[in-house]
Amino acid sequence: MPSEFELIHRYFTREFKRAKLGVGDDCALLTVSQGQELAVSTDMLVAGVHFLADARPDWLGHKALAVNLSDLAAMGAAPRWATLALALPAADENWLDQFSRGFFALANTYDVELVGGDTTKGSLNICITVGGEIPAGLALRRDGAQVGDDIWVTGTIGDAALALASLKGEIELRTTDALRLTDRLHKPQPRIEAGIALRGLAHAAIDISDGLAQDLGHILERSNCGARIDIESIPRSPELSHYVGHAITMRCQLAGGDDYELCFTAPASAREAIQALASQFGILLTCIGRIEEEPGLRLRDGNGKDISLATAGYDHFR
Repeated sequence: MPSEFELIHRYFTREFKRAKLGVGDDCALLTVSQGQELAVSTDMLVAGVHFLADARPDWLGHKALAVNLSDLAAMGAAPRWATLALALPAADENWLDQFSRGFFALANTYDVELVGGDTTKGSLNICITVGGEIPAGLALRRDGAQVGDDIWVTGTIGDAALALASLKGEIELRTTDALRLTDRLHKPQPRIEAGIALRGLAHAAIDISDGLAQDLGHILERSNCGARIDIESIPRSPELSHYVGHAITMRCQLAGGDDYELCFTAPASAREAIQALASQFGILLTCIGRIEEEPGLRLRDGNGKDISLATAGYDHFR
């Protein structure tokens, strides 16, 4: 049975070129480039809460890092470093090999260096801290939305939640739809390039992790404003569109989590530049509403009527 330190060396030690000192010492030593600010975020994934204990380890390695990188994307930060803390029920080398492969495949995509962390025995728990750089003063914060701003989202909304509803037996999906939507749930793609490109264009941004309505609500609260959303404008994938009319689809789009798309606000004068980004990066960018002065989030259906939403989004303690 390999020791804790042998496991770290075998599965999580890589050469680094940006950090001054990485895995193998008491602390990592990092240098931030001149004129840059350091953006830092931490997310914890717990078996039975965020994922099933028998989840594919390579997918889990990808997602554990992806959800953290999504936070950097929402700030417009370029990923640089990560630390990884793992609680493991047992030193399962096959599991660790697959998990690390999924983790490093995504890390390599965005040139992220793993510079430290910890391992211990316990219930399966994954905690990652990421660091990124952003030019001073250009961070996309939640408190910058202005009255009159357009509200935009990247990609399509609700796919991951629909996949989860299928896994829970709440809806039956066609086989081809289930395969594609499940991939969206287990292997989200952080919108790093879009976040970086929105520096200087967007006034405020957030990633959609707990549901569009709830996450947009964080922007409204921090910015002391309100918003109106046209629910028919919220972009749907072809797979989700097939189930429009089912009671669960609106819940998936407005209150479902795990999309890890970006929601951001920007002035009307930026519309042309934002639409150009869609072609540049090959992603969907959709305007779904406006920022208003009156506090609160108002939802409007295709007939122009206001509607209410019973559940705003995911909350760990409700």
